[in-house]
Amino acid sequence: MILAENLHKYYDDLHVLKGVDLHIKQGEIVSIVGASGAGKTTLLQILGTLDNSEKNEGKLNINGIDIKTLKRKELAKFRNKNLGFIFQFHQLLPEFTALENVCIPAFINKTPKPKAEKRAKELLSFLGLSHREDHKPNELSGGEQQRVAVARALINKPAIILADEPSGNLDTESAENLHNLFFKLRDEFGQTFVIVTHNEELAEMADRMLEMQDGKILR
Repeated sequence: MILAENLHKYYDDLHVLKGVDLHIKQGEIVSIVGASGAGKTTLLQILGTLDNSEKNEGKLNINGIDIKTLKRKELAKFRNKNLGFIFQFHQLLPEFTALENVCIPAFINKTPKPKAEKRAKELLSFLGLSHREDHKPNELSGGEQQRVAVARALINKPAIILADEPSGNLDTESAENLHNLFFKLRDEFGQTFVIVTHNEELAEMADRMLEMQDGKILR
């Protein structure tokens, strides 16, 4: 599902990733922990094709595709179809309703509007938000906004969900509900989850917990 070997990343003279090796199987929920500055978010961005590792070092294969061989448009298409993203601060567009926010990746994928809205409604119903689909983000609680973001991540039926501190901005109850939701989604839809988190409870719930330190995975 995800196979990374000897990934390096530099920002000017700063060596952020120092030869990362990673193998994640289909259907796994893997947490990545470590102190701030360890390279967790950089690694997640590279796995999500939002950033690139050093061109002539290492390899990255996702879902059977050699990522480093893809050109810009091919990469954008691959990302939209195969990867879903959940961020700490939701990243919902304030001028759109919950339903419209969920539909955006599907529209980018050129899914017809009736089909996209049908899928979005199904996901919002699954996440207990049918009664909130016409509400804008500022009318939703933090937990509700995060569930809308989860639905948006799932709309194109991606094989992999990448989450960066997904419960970092939630109260304890909402965070616990979100953590349980990830496992429910894995069981229901078979997605693979890679989660960067400082939340010890979530990290320990994962099938595997990987610790990063100084740009390397320790375990």
